[in-house]
Amino acid sequence: MGKFVIKATRTGYVFNLKASNGEVIATSEAYASAASCKNGVESVRANASAKVEDQTLETVQTLTNPKYEVYADKSGEFRFRLKARNGEIVASSEGYKSKGACMGGIESVKKNAPGATVEKEDA
Repeated sequence: MGKFVIKATRTGYVFNLKASNGEVIATSEAYASAASCKNGVESVRANASAKVEDQTLETVQTLTNPKYEVYADKSGEFRFRLKARNGEIVASSEGYKSKGACMGGIESVKKNAPGATVEKEDA
């Protein structure tokens, strides 16, 4: 089972969603407070089953939020971001070498986020 790990940084609080093997699946933006970071965790849980908008296709079928957006970054790696109903990005991924691996990352969020525990990492 996965877990959310919340940690304090110089710019606020962030969370990582980790798979049962300890690998980071998705990371949040920085939040001003621990409480708002926990709200971000709950947003990922609530939106984990969202549909996928593949922005790497020639013709993109635009979906309404909540959704995962799959895209290619400037270095040609594939990434995803999870957008909540209000359009805010609540989690994003690392770069993947293949689109298939990126899609696997999304499936891992869908599988791990709903039942993931929440831990605080000591600074």
